[in-house]
Amino acid sequence: MISLHIFLISILQGLTEFLPISSSAHLIILPTVLAVKDQGIILDISVHLGSLCALLTFFREDTVSLIRGSINLVKLDLRSKETKLVMKLITASIPVLLMGLFFKINDIDDLLRSIEIIGWTMIFFGIFLYFTDRLGKKEKKILDWTYKDSILMGVFQVLALIPGVSRSGITISGSRILGYKRYDAIRLSMLMSIPTIMASGALLIPGLMQGSYVVSFFEILVSFLLSFFAAFLALVVLLKYLYLFQFTPYIIYRIALGFLLLWFVYS
Repeated sequence: MISLHIFLISILQGLTEFLPISSSAHLIILPTVLAVKDQGIILDISVHLGSLCALLTFFREDTVSLIRGSINLVKLDLRSKETKLVMKLITASIPVLLMGLFFKINDIDDLLRSIEIIGWTMIFFGIFLYFTDRLGKKEKKILDWTYKDSILMGVFQVLALIPGVSRSGITISGSRILGYKRYDAIRLSMLMSIPTIMASGALLIPGLMQGSYVVSFFEILVSFLLSFFAAFLALVVLLKYLYLFQFTPYIIYRIALGFLLLWFVYS
């Protein structure tokens, strides 16, 4: 029988990974609220893989293009649009991968796992998303994505290392600042998450080798499936209701949760 903690972690990871509300913040908040120990590295990897597979399935046409581009890149065929997309995704991932490794080596990520920090970042970057989504001219599409834009979006993505910022939220904001249409900004953000999620999972592997964990295959399978379906549902909701509500529900949620967390900290 799977525990309530594993069930909630799996669902929460899937639902929040791609919505602009910060999955890392929620995965810090939940153990604090439930007063339970960390779920362990094996389950961390399992739920991350579930979210990643949901993304690859949802954007299956893009996934096929990325596979073709990766094969062409290995063959040193740099002319195809698929190869260029892969190269731009790699370029966009370099800043956050380098800074993430620096944070990991120097234990900076542990210092940022604060409810107070999460409260403030939820509010500030919720407001930031609101204004960046509405101000300026937004006409660019994913086909207009340049290496310069990929570098700038990669720099924005570095901010997502701070819990509460939201990787999808900050990259969508960055895309909107650079003039991309809302749907294309979301699509770029989702594509940028592929190498990032893969790298974050890879960073967990050394810890997996060093520790001993008692987790059943059933728990791993269920956590993977729960994360997969929750993430797929989140992607459907994000894109289906995009034109009806824009980002308003997520912004309201971020600000409300931020104030609730600050009330909890300062009261």
